[in-house]
Amino acid sequence: MSDTLLILGATLLGVAGLWWLHRRGGRGWRATVTPLASIIGSGFLVLGPVLDASYGAWAPLAMLALCAVAWAFGSAIRYNIGVIEAGEDARGRPETALETASSWALAFAYFISVAYYLNLFGAFGVSLTPYDTAFAARVLTSAMLLLILVVGWTRGFAALERVEQVTVSLKLAIIAGLLAGLALHFGRSASAGSLVFLAPERTGWQAVALLFGLIVTVQGFETSRYLGAAYDARTRIRSMRWSQLLATAIYVVYICLISYVFERSDLRLEETAIIDMMEVVAPVLPLMLVAAALAAQLSAAVADTSGSGGLIAELSAGRIGPRSGYALLVGVGLALTWMADVFEIIAYASRAFALYYALQSAVALAGARRRGAWPAVQAGFAGLAVLGLLIVVFGVAVEG
Repeated sequence: MSDTLLILGATLLGVAGLWWLHRRGGRGWRATVTPLASIIGSGFLVLGPVLDASYGAWAPLAMLALCAVAWAFGSAIRYNIGVIEAGEDARGRPETALETASSWALAFAYFISVAYYLNLFGAFGVSLTPYDTAFAARVLTSAMLLLILVVGWTRGFAALERVEQVTVSLKLAIIAGLLAGLALHFGRSASAGSLVFLAPERTGWQAVALLFGLIVTVQGFETSRYLGAAYDARTRIRSMRWSQLLATAIYVVYICLISYVFERSDLRLEETAIIDMMEVVAPVLPLMLVAAALAAQLSAAVADTSGSGGLIAELSAGRIGPRSGYALLVGVGLALTWMADVFEIIAYASRAFALYYALQSAVALAGARRRGAWPAVQAGFAGLAVLGLLIVVFGVAVEG
């Protein structure tokens, strides 16, 4: 009971702290919370069990590696924000063509990310019910995809988007409670001398390829680039840096707390494995996690569906309207739902976002060349473009 009270207390403190920051944190915090919530959303639900089972005692280093790659890609996008602010008219035709291609890649990546979010929604939605089967999860996912299509086609997403601030705060507050519960459990295990140091099951190239397939779990920082209607370039660049630094700190602490307290027999490579693991920590945590998962995945799916429809309409100069974009997205989502499992969809989404990051890195390289940047800077952007393409080609899915 005492653990439950402490976890609920930490969650309430999280709610209060986030409310205070929303009221007093100013534009800088409001610009930061959107990419921050995106980065640590869905990944928080799947990364703990996956990294612990695959990398064992090395899981925190694997998490750091993921965050470092994301930071590197973020540096290219931050550079592009500055270039755009300096004047769009100064950009050459190759640079503009690469920017257009990257926007199309992002629109396509949204297609897969919505399937990813709603498949997690389906899995967590049935996880605590008597109907906890893959078929039931797919049926629920399909129903949510069709609901989103109906809402987007008939009414638009303005009403649903207004609840995003609530779901963001709920998700971050529950994460605070989860970390508090894990810290208590870790402390007891350490005091009893029962910490567990598992040998990694993935090593060498297999370990690298799996990380490639998990890039989408640290994706979301790029949303700072598309907040130009509300914030200037300096604020957006700073918001991306702070969101990535905060997300890295939260993720690494989370992985450190979870990686040394579970035996190999406790680990299952399933999308909802975190629920069973957290039940060992405190009985209240599974219900809290499911609540956070449902709220977070629905709001993320709505945001990406709306963004994709608008982006396609803009890129096609209105020839493909947002509603047609929604229909295409839902069609892709339904196909992925019934033809692939969640971990395969995660790998597909990672590849799609890696293509976007590769093209953004190529845009940054073109801008750096045009502006006469240091050769080391140009080489760095070229290397990131190549890394993005390697992830597209070699990223693999988790195998349960």
